[in-house]
Amino acid sequence: MTTADHHHDPHDHDHRPTRTGRSFDELVAEAVAAPTEGWDFSWFDGRATEERPSWGYARLMGERLARAEAALDLDTGGGEVLNLAPKLPPLTAATEGWPPNVEKATRLLGPRGVVVVAARADAPLPFADAAFDLVTSRHPVVPPFPEIARVLRPGGTYFAQHVGPSSVFEVVEYFLGPQSDEARNGRDPRAEAERARAAGLEVVDLRAERLRIEFHDIGAVVHFLRKVIWMVPDFTVEAHEPRLRALHERIEREGPFVAHSSRHLIEARKPV
Repeated sequence: MTTADHHHDPHDHDHRPTRTGRSFDELVAEAVAAPTEGWDFSWFDGRATEERPSWGYARLMGERLARAEAALDLDTGGGEVLNLAPKLPPLTAATEGWPPNVEKATRLLGPRGVVVVAARADAPLPFADAAFDLVTSRHPVVPPFPEIARVLRPGGTYFAQHVGPSSVFEVVEYFLGPQSDEARNGRDPRAEAERARAAGLEVVDLRAERLRIEFHDIGAVVHFLRKVIWMVPDFTVEAHEPRLRALHERIEREGPFVAHSSRHLIEARKPV
């Protein structure tokens, strides 16, 4: 079935019942109305599932934070992952580049004494040399290894979970077509480990996994693309409506749309 079979007038609303009991328009309208700030993914409950990496990043991060004296969390989102830590160091800071997330993280983490700093992912970190004994990040935009090495104390650790190569590319390529080898192979864990070493860090742990994702309705796909904005840049329902309708009908006919995320755990130490 091709997209050509599914060119609809945007004003021609489809209210036919579906296997979810809800029409394309109802599912999409609900997804468009849902807030997208922060890294809270509870909206997807019952609508999409994602396997979790076997190592349990939040738990391991919490153990390290409990032992640290001064910690920095990069690209903290709305602060949700950092807030899972049972105990935070006496000095804890977090950076975030997207203004709605800065506000959300400040509300969430401020009561726990965390300083949230607005900082672009491509700018130098606004902290002194050797300011932290632990730097953490869950899904940084681009890990700035020279800056991480600079703000770490000798003997300090960078501990993070990164997004790996070709992550959720089944979704990307459904909407954008086949991607270049360069796009597919970006974020390679071995290449990132080399960049960490080039910045003067010793990589002490590197693990990678590929994990199954299922989207159970078209609303989940729309919400995902509105939330994870770099997957399909400038995504709007209007621009992609024929493909969305075709995918909606495919999910109704065949069941969940399956994709795979790529994750790697990296731990690197600054030599004493």
